[in-house]
Order: sequence, then C-alpha cells, then structure tokens
Amino acid sequence: MTPASPHTATEGSPASALRSTHPAAPAAGLDPASGWEAFRPAVEREVRDFFGSSRRRAEALAPSFGRLWEVLEESVAGGKWMRPRLVHLAYTAFAGTDPAACARLGAAFEVLHAALVVHDDVIDRDFVRRGRPTVGAIYRDQAAALGRAPAEAEHAGHSAAIIAGDLLLAGSLRLSAAAGGQHPAAGAVADVVHEAVFASAAGELEDLLFSLAPDAAELQDVLDMERLKTAAYSFEAPLKAGALLAGATAAQAAALAEVGRRIGVAYQVVDDVLGTFGTPETTGKSVESDLREGKRTVLTAYAAGQADFESALAAFRRGEAGVDRVRQALRRGGAEAHALDVADGLVSTALELTAALELDPPLRAELTRICNHILTRER
Repeated sequence: MTPASPHTATEGSPASALRSTHPAAPAAGLDPASGWEAFRPAVEREVRDFFGSSRRRAEALAPSFGRLWEVLEESVAGGKWMRPRLVHLAYTAFAGTDPAACARLGAAFEVLHAALVVHDDVIDRDFVRRGRPTVGAIYRDQAAALGRAPAEAEHAGHSAAIIAGDLLLAGSLRLSAAAGGQHPAAGAVADVVHEAVFASAAGELEDLLFSLAPDAAELQDVLDMERLKTAAYSFEAPLKAGALLAGATAAQAAALAEVGRRIGVAYQVVDDVLGTFGTPETTGKSVESDLREGKRTVLTAYAAGQADFESALAAFRRGEAGVDRVRQALRRGGAEAHALDVADGLVSTALELTAALELDPPLRAELTRICNHILTRER
C-alpha cells in the first residue's frame, strides 16, 4: 500500500484490528493523564546515561574519542523529542506497566534519529543543523585550523561524521534490545527497530539515485521514498514498537503503524516545503541545499518539465541566479500549493483511519493534535 492511498475499514483490515480492544483503564505506573511532559525527564535521563557511559568508555581508549562523544551529546540537544513521545503515547494507550522500559525504548529512537541525521548531513553535504554546526562542521573546522586545504578539511569532517553516525546507530540498537529485556515481545520490538533502520537506508539510497537520474521521479515515487527515509522510523516504528512493548497484538500495532505512515509522509512533505520556502532562522538549516543537490521532493516532482522552473533551477545551479528565482518559479507553477494539498490529503486519510480504529480518546486526541500541528507548522 502506498502512503497516499485511501484506507477503509473492512474486516481483517488494520481498521478492524483495534476495535473494542483498547484497555478499559490505565495501568499502574503510566497514567495517561500525567502526559508526556511528566514522562519526558525519564527519557532524557536514559539519553544522558547513554552518552555519559559511552563517553567514559571512550575516554579510557583515547581523549579524542571522548571528545567525539561530547560533540555527539551536544548535537542531540534542542530536538523536539517527537519519536520518544510517540513511543510513550502508544505504550500508554495499551496500558504498559514498565515505565523504565518505555523510557529506554524512547531513548533508543531519539539516538536512532541522531544517527540518521548525522549520516544525512554527510550525504547532503550540510554543515548546519538546528542553527548550529553539525558534527562534520566541527571536525572540518578543526582540520582547517590545522592548516588543511578546504577540500581535505571537508573530507575530514565527513569522515568523523560517518564514524559518529555508526556509533549512534549501534547504540540505538543496543538501547532497544535493553528496553525489550525479558518481555515476551522483545524480539518483535527489536525487529521493528531493525526494520526502521533497513527502510531508512532504502529511502536514503532512493533519494540519492533520484538526484542522479536525468528524468524527474514521479510524485508517488517521491512519496514512497519519503515514507522509507523518514516516516518509517519517525512515526510508524515508534508507534508500533511502543504498542508491542505494552502488550498489543501484532495486528493492533500494525494498525497504529498505518496511521503513523500517513502522518509521517505528510510531515515530510511539509518539511520539504519549509526546506524550500522557509528561512534558516526558522528551519535551522540551509534552504538552498535540496535544490542545489538536485533532491527530488513533491515540489520538484510537480514542477518538473515546466520551462519557467527548469530555467530558474539551471541558472541557480550555475550560480547565475539566486534561490529566490527558483522559489518564485515553483510558486507560479503551483508546486507549493500542490505539495500542501498532498500533505492535507495524507493527514485527512490518517484522521479517517484513526476514527475507524476506535482508539482510546487520549490516543485519538493526541494523534489529531499531531495532524493539526503538521499542517500549521510555521512556513
């Protein structure tokens, strides 16, 4: 099933899987009324403990290795903690009774996000993230301060970032395994996290190959790529893993993941719009890199073949025009409006599926809030 396809409730479908299956009352230890903000400190402690223990182990091997872990911990600060929040939401909805396991699983997804972001910055050749230098930028500047030529300094930065991303990736898998512990669903939870990593790699590869291909990718190809690259590990997997860890059946967890899939793709579509029409001050990263690198987004898939857009993009890449000319061409050609329509359609489908699943009111309300937030993010 593709991310943009409609989903109706039929017997045996995800929509029928959760009917009349939600718990009658919250379990001890995770009161939904306490909310995410009350639970967030537990996840933050898990993340701090992960970086602290890793740094101490690293310092015993080499001072420079310890410094890398300091840089990595700093790079995680300031995030939205969206993935742990979704883990907590699903775990609470299915009456999980082990807050420590939930916090550890949430931390695993936060560390996984950090790993994939570090690698993505290497692939995209970005040196700014959340308004701060990336891991690669820090080591690039260190190499430059030692007198290395710009190209060599950039290579050093990317090399350090690859090492860093690998370490975080391994750490996230270790945390997710620890979260499962002796739980009956431990293997299923681990499989969800591994599959999220697997899918993200497939999406990254598709994204790269799309940028090399002479022909523009079709809209559905772009949506499928964005589902694999981002939605799978950011929305589907946290909801599914959290539900499984709490004791939900495979069918119940899969049904929740279907909702997350659509929300996640919509989130990424809006992110693409912000990445082109936003500002570095609001997005925390370059608004030119996607266009300069030939990234395929819903915007460029829609505008491909339009003479105005193709001319503006070619001039921009030759350095003969600014990014504003490309933005104007995208707007004139209707690409921005079309992308937002796509996101709106995905969110509407997610909300329809959420209603059909007959979820607990707190879970349904939070998913609705997330959907509304996606469409009203600043742009």
